[in-house]
Amino acid sequence: MYQFDIAAGSKAELYRDLHAALDALTAGEADTVANMANASALIWQYLPDLNWAGFYRMVGGELVLGPFQGKAACIRIPVGKGVCGAAVATRETQRVDDVHAFPGHIACDAASRSELVVPVLHDGRVIGVLDLDSPEPSRFDAEDQAGCEALVTLLAPRLAAAD
Repeated sequence: MYQFDIAAGSKAELYRDLHAALDALTAGEADTVANMANASALIWQYLPDLNWAGFYRMVGGELVLGPFQGKAACIRIPVGKGVCGAAVATRETQRVDDVHAFPGHIACDAASRSELVVPVLHDGRVIGVLDLDSPEPSRFDAEDQAGCEALVTLLAPRLAAAD
C-alpha cells in the first residue's frame, strides 16, 4: 500500500525522509490511535538500535500507554515519574544516555540503556509523549532529538484532532 524511499545515507536524510513518510501516512487522518500506531511502526522500522518506540497519552492527569512497537510496557506513568513523566513535568525533551543513572527511571524492559522522550504539545498543553528506548548506551544524539522533535511537531495537531 505505502512504499517509502527512506535514505540509508546521513542521519539528516533519514529524518527528512521519515518526516515525509510520516506526513504522507497521517495527512488527512483524524484518528489519533491510527496516527500513533503508524508513527510508532514507521519509527520502529527505520530508526536503528531501538527496543521500544511508541506513545503515552495524557489521560486524566497521567500518562497512559498508547500504540507502540516492542515488548509489553508499563500502562500508567504519573507526571514527574521516570523519563516520560519528567518530559511532561518539564515540557522538554529528555535525552538520557544512561537510564540507570536517571533518578526514578521506570524499567519496563531491563535491556533498555538509553532513552529519548519528546513531549507532544498542542494548544499549550501536553497531550502525550513519544518514547524511544534503546539497548545501546548513548544511542540518541542532538540530531536524533531534533529529528524526533520535528516528527512530533508534525504529528501534534494530528494527534489532537479527536482529543
